[in-house]
Amino acid sequence: MSHNDDVLNTIPYGPLGLIPLKSFSEQAEVIDNYLAQWRTQRNAEYHDLLSFNGYQKDTYIVDAAVPRFGSGEAKGVLNASVRGDDIYILLDVCNYNLTYSLCGKVNHYSPDDHYSDLKRMIAAIGGKAKRISVIMPFLYESRQHKRTGRESLDCASALQELVSMGVENIITFDAHDPRVQNAIPLSSFENVPCIYQFLKALVRAVPDIVFDKDHMMIISPDEGGTGRAIYYANHLGVDMGMFYKRRDYTKVVDGRNPIVAHEFLGSSVEGQDVLIVDDMISSGDSMLDVARELKRRKARRVFCLSTFGLFTNGMAKFDTAYEQGVFDYILTTNLVYQTPEVLSKPYYVNVDMTKYIAMIIDHLNHNVSLHEILNPTTRINRLLTRHANELAGKTE
Repeated sequence: MSHNDDVLNTIPYGPLGLIPLKSFSEQAEVIDNYLAQWRTQRNAEYHDLLSFNGYQKDTYIVDAAVPRFGSGEAKGVLNASVRGDDIYILLDVCNYNLTYSLCGKVNHYSPDDHYSDLKRMIAAIGGKAKRISVIMPFLYESRQHKRTGRESLDCASALQELVSMGVENIITFDAHDPRVQNAIPLSSFENVPCIYQFLKALVRAVPDIVFDKDHMMIISPDEGGTGRAIYYANHLGVDMGMFYKRRDYTKVVDGRNPIVAHEFLGSSVEGQDVLIVDDMISSGDSMLDVARELKRRKARRVFCLSTFGLFTNGMAKFDTAYEQGVFDYILTTNLVYQTPEVLSKPYYVNVDMTKYIAMIIDHLNHNVSLHEILNPTTRINRLLTRHANELAGKTE
């Protein structure tokens, strides 16, 4: 069943409206184009019914803004009606490239600023929309998802606050720990996997890659990502291994206990291609340490797959590691801000997620099940079969 077949015979929940905050505006334009194109191509006879009023548009982006005063304060402003609409607010809480004037000085946006702008926009809607959904690829404060001492539970608090403000659906991608949704057990929280898009991008970048037990292994860089690695390994039918971080709990450096060593658990990686899968690359130290350990164990090629490439300390260490042959490619998505420097690197592969988000929005607006999107087994198997056939054809 095609994507269009899924939604053609269902009535939309309400007129579709997209409110991309400035942090996600570039991706939102592409998403909007997909939606406009799909809906223009649907020529079902019942589109003339009142329930399909405004279904086909050139754009679904609502005219909205979050202007700031000279003091740094801000307000959410809607310049068009959203009464009765099915609204989707999109934002990237990690986009540090945006700035605003604070008492005459340039101030970069922090995740807190982006989250506050989200709440301002919800407040500007003022309950007039039929439904509000928030698409927040990098879940706000998701790294502060559990309490290990007397400290705040920021992610849980934020989710509860959004629900209390009237948000019905929260869509995020590859959450650091999806169990944080337990904070809002009666609300809709979708944690979307990106495995299909990663595999598709990897096949395009490395046409000779082979997905089987004899040629590949999945690696988790730490114990927290084991579930993610198992997910990949089960879909690909290959083995997995993991590293665990041995830390020095007598010291605290930059707010955390320093890593003493990465200890490996798993079978031999000698001669195999290995995929290191993680939810994010922050400074990149852990990812590169793991890659070095794998090369030391005579892995053939090393590919780093991470949903969110933050690269908080710049790209210099990655350039050096690439020149030393520590890894072959880094793949991250465009769900967060990507610098021109990152996009220009010869070892970097951009995993485009805009079409995937457009499909999610289209399905939700039609109240169609997301099962096929959230469980991409069929698409993965189709991709792997096609790729295996292409490899077989080249070797004949």
